[in-house]
Amino acid sequence: MAKKTSKPAVVAAPPPKPVSAEDQPWVSRWRLVLGKAAEQRGLAVGPDDRALAAQRAIDFVFDDPERGAGSGSSPMTVPRWIDAVSELFPRQAKEVMERELIARRGIGQLLDHPQLLEKIEPSVELVKTLLTHKDLLDPRARILARKIIDRVVEQLKKQLEVRIEAAITGALRKDRHSPRKVFRNLDLPRTLRKNLHNWDAERQLLLVDRVFYYVAERTKRPWHIIVCVDQSGSMLDSAIFSAVMASIFAELPGVKTSLVLFDTSVVDLSDQVGSPVDVLLKVQLGGGTDITQALVYAHGLVAEPGRSIVVLITDFFEGRNDQDLVDQVRVMADAGTRMIGLGALGYDARPEYNKATAGKCRKVGMDILACTPERLAEAMGEIIRGR
Repeated sequence: MAKKTSKPAVVAAPPPKPVSAEDQPWVSRWRLVLGKAAEQRGLAVGPDDRALAAQRAIDFVFDDPERGAGSGSSPMTVPRWIDAVSELFPRQAKEVMERELIARRGIGQLLDHPQLLEKIEPSVELVKTLLTHKDLLDPRARILARKIIDRVVEQLKKQLEVRIEAAITGALRKDRHSPRKVFRNLDLPRTLRKNLHNWDAERQLLLVDRVFYYVAERTKRPWHIIVCVDQSGSMLDSAIFSAVMASIFAELPGVKTSLVLFDTSVVDLSDQVGSPVDVLLKVQLGGGTDITQALVYAHGLVAEPGRSIVVLITDFFEGRNDQDLVDQVRVMADAGTRMIGLGALGYDARPEYNKATAGKCRKVGMDILACTPERLAEAMGEIIRGR
C-alpha cells in the first residue's frame, strides 16, 4: 500500500515592514520603475501627490487602461494624460512615454482630439504614426500633422546638412586635379602617397618630384544622384531619412538630384525633391514591390554613367524573379553607373532585408550598406573622389 505523501506547509509571506519617511522617496521610485506588481511586495508610492500622479500616468500606458487611480479620482483620459506627462516628466522621458502611448493604444483617441497633436513632442516615431494613418486624418488633423512632420523634417535637416554638405561638397572639389599651382589647392595626402618611393631613409627626408593640386572651381559637369525609395511599410524609417537627404543633395552645387518612389509602379517626384514634407505625404505604404522596374526607370534617367550614383533604398524582397533584379544591376554597373543598395537608412532603422538577394546584387556591382545618413554621405564622397 502506497504511503501518502504529506503536502508541504504553505508559509505565508511576512507582512511588509512599514516604510520610514526617509526611505519613502526611494520606495516610490522603485514602485514607478517596477510597475503595479511591486505593490504585492509592499512597494507603494506613498502619500506624495507628484509620485501618485506619476504612477497614474505610467500605469495608464503600461497597465490596464480601465484602471482607476484610486477612489475619488477623476478617470485618466488621453487629454489628461498628455497634460500630466508634460508637467511631471523631463523631455526625454516624455518622448518615450508618448511613443509607447501611440504604440499601445493606436492613434484613434488622438484623431478624436486633433488638438492634442499640438501638445505631443514632435519625433520621428510620431511622424511614422501620422504617415501610417494619414488617410484617416480629418482636415484639421491633417493640417496639424503637416506642421508636426515639417518640424521633424527641419530638425533632421539641420542635424544632417552640415556633415552631408562637408562630405559631398568636399569630394566634388577634389574629384579632379588642377594644373594651377596654388598652395591653397595643394592635395597633400595624394602628393605624399605618390612620392613615397622617393623616401631617403639616411637623411630622413621625402624628396618630392611631383606635386598634386585640387581643382578650386565648381565642375561644369554635375554629378547625378538618383534616390529610389521602396514604399514597403517596413521601409518607413528609411523613407523619412531618404526624403530629407534628397532635399539636402538638391541644394548642393554641382549636384543634380532625382527622387523616385516605387512599389509595383514608379512615381518620379524629382520636381518636389526640395519639399520633403510633400514627398512624405505622397508615400503610399504597403502593396507589392517591383524593384527591377524602379531600376529600369532610374537607368533611363542616367545621362552620364561615370558621374551618376543610384541610391536604392529597399528591403530587397523582390516581387518578381530576383534574377531580373540581378541582371538589371549588372547592366547598370557594367555601363559605369555607381550603385549603392541600402537595406536600412537611419539611426534606429532595423536592417531586416533579404540578404541573399542583396548578396547577389553585390556580386554584380552594387555596394550594399545598412547605415546612418552620415555614413551614406561619406560613402558617396568616396565614390566621387574615385576611391
